[in-house]
Amino acid sequence: MQARTILTVTAIGAAAAAALAFVLPASQAAAPAVLMEAGEAEAALARATRESQAADVRAARLTAEAEAATEAAQRTANEAAALAARIQQAEADIEAARARAAIAKDQRARLAAKLAAKQEPTARLAAALQTAARRPLALSALQPGSLKDVVHVRAVLDSAVPQIRARTASLRRDLERGRALEAEAAAALAALQTSEGTLRQRRSQLAALEQQQRLASRTARGAALREAERALALAEEARDLDGLVDKLGEVAALRRELEALPGPVLRPQDLAAALPPEPGPAAVPSAPPLGRFQLPVQGRTLIGFGARRESGLASTGLTLAPARQAQVIAPARGRVAFAGEYRGFGRIVIIEHAGGWTSLVTGMEQVDVAVGDSVIGGSPLGRASGGANPVTIELRRDGKPVNPLQYLR
Repeated sequence: MQARTILTVTAIGAAAAAALAFVLPASQAAAPAVLMEAGEAEAALARATRESQAADVRAARLTAEAEAATEAAQRTANEAAALAARIQQAEADIEAARARAAIAKDQRARLAAKLAAKQEPTARLAAALQTAARRPLALSALQPGSLKDVVHVRAVLDSAVPQIRARTASLRRDLERGRALEAEAAAALAALQTSEGTLRQRRSQLAALEQQQRLASRTARGAALREAERALALAEEARDLDGLVDKLGEVAALRRELEALPGPVLRPQDLAAALPPEPGPAAVPSAPPLGRFQLPVQGRTLIGFGARRESGLASTGLTLAPARQAQVIAPARGRVAFAGEYRGFGRIVIIEHAGGWTSLVTGMEQVDVAVGDSVIGGSPLGRASGGANPVTIELRRDGKPVNPLQYLR
């Protein structure tokens, strides 16, 4: 009976010793999320999940609109916008995978610290049990008083075995949790690699579609080049970015007035036909609604609308921190009024919308649109620099900044 008890305890002691020898392997999935803290990772995961779902819904809508479009130009524009939405979805999935890897890494570190705290007492117990197991049972029987000692040892072991089992059960649960965390980290790594592959594929598809669009519109580039030259001239004259937006607004207002002028009037057949109509009640002009509006890039908000900047001035837009080379899209339907470098702001894009609305996007590394291009909400504009270079979106109505968050759809 004593031998069976000692063998049982020895087996438990061996399990405890094996548990102490267990080391959580370093997960490869943790590498992309080294710089992300646990609290930041939780917020990033929630934000990326929302952004991925929103991009998926937007891509499905644009794909349906492309299939329903009767004009080739409209269909191509919707297809490009749908691809841009899929790119943003892949970017959000990458961010979510990195956040999951960071969360798993933090939990594994906590578990390793917990196991380290249990290591010393369990190590002493395992060593004592291993020593007892190496003592031959025959030697105990030959020693004086050994029978009394055997009974005493059996009583002690009978009371100790449940405690030993309880402690090793806790260790086993911790080890199983460690293996589950390793599986979660491996799944995050696999999702990250899949999303990166999807992102590369969709960027290639978008580049091919944009090349197709450029070839199709090559015949109409003469007028667009002249308009781009005028926009660059205005940029040289403007004192600052606000002045550039104001000048472009004046040009847009003039263009709208010219477009609203009536065409040639035929000679009337009689005087009555030439008389102006009776004046009625004054019509109240109503600006068309801005329509569907969205942020041009995904990322954490650094500075909100109206918040104080380091200069002490209130922010007139939203400043976002996107991933490197993140896809930038048009916030709403409109016409590109300016696209290119501008004093200290990197590459910027200014879009005129209906009803006196204007949107401004700064902090871009690559611009894929030109002055005069018509865009729809979600059309690809280019890519963000990312990293230390944030993206700022400003929305103005009749030249006055408004909060873009009020118009998100």
